[in-house]
Amino acid sequence: MANLKTTYLGLELKNPVIVGASNLVADLNNLIKLEEAGAAAVVYKSLFEEQIHLENFELGEQLTQYDDRHAEMTSLFPNMEHAGPEYHVLQVKKAKEALSIPLIASLNAVYDLSWPEYAEALANAGVDALELNFFSQVTDPSLSADEILKQQLEILKEIKKVVKIPVSVKLSPFYTNILQAVHQFTEAGASGFVLFNRFFEPSIDIETEKHHFPWNLSSPADKGLALRYAGLLHGEISADICASNGIHSGNDVIEMILAGANTVQVVSTLYKNKIQYLATILSDLDSWMDKKGYANLCDFRAKLSRKNVKDPFAFKRAQYIDILWNSEKIFNKYKPV
Repeated sequence: MANLKTTYLGLELKNPVIVGASNLVADLNNLIKLEEAGAAAVVYKSLFEEQIHLENFELGEQLTQYDDRHAEMTSLFPNMEHAGPEYHVLQVKKAKEALSIPLIASLNAVYDLSWPEYAEALANAGVDALELNFFSQVTDPSLSADEILKQQLEILKEIKKVVKIPVSVKLSPFYTNILQAVHQFTEAGASGFVLFNRFFEPSIDIETEKHHFPWNLSSPADKGLALRYAGLLHGEISADICASNGIHSGNDVIEMILAGANTVQVVSTLYKNKIQYLATILSDLDSWMDKKGYANLCDFRAKLSRKNVKDPFAFKRAQYIDILWNSEKIFNKYKPV
């Protein structure tokens, strides 16, 4: 049996498969099942400040909608303390107490001052590391790419001043130069990177002529971007690399480690195949390593990264024509009849 142990953000993990942030991990029973199925660590569902503000606003409207009516009705709604960030931190504490594997908190704030405040509260809840979800939907055309990156770097630096635990950055794929952004985040104190965020995109129902947001889980075809940048970044930074988005099977895990990732995060495959499928993923990884004669992950990690492959264009090709011209077999398979 192969040794699947690895490290991520300075944490000792029993294997490279981490359960990513989602509603799935908000249930304590699910957390216990995930650990029993073999999860090496869990990222707790994100604290989204924007959602908290929206819920506060909606609750405020509900509690005050009768304020201007007859005085006898002013006590119709009792005083209620809204379940905001304090409630989320309480849930994180309960999750930490329920697990013996590392728990990583995820944070997405709105205001610059909120980031370090919430980060400190989550760190005080006892989590082992913190994952910063920096994505924001930019709608201001006057903001430059440099301004956006500079703001995020300052937020990271402020967080590093108030927490002692490792901090990772969950990246979106929309930076002008992802490699440069990663280098700057590393210099600012990031201990790891999650490649990449998955977003729910709007769609339009042409019958009702309204917007709706479909439940778009990932597929294995979505892992290509993470694999490309895991391969490009290995050996270039001191921080760890965690591949996310499109990791559905043991084979996907193997690909990411061959490219250079330290760990992976899984979510969609657990919704599709249930929590117990984690054990299958790990069993398939173990069987492949035994078949190949690899005793541990270090034996093949980054074997196919940019630094270790002979083909200098393996991670640079991005146009279909480059691939088609260099692969007669693919061309013959897909050429028009």
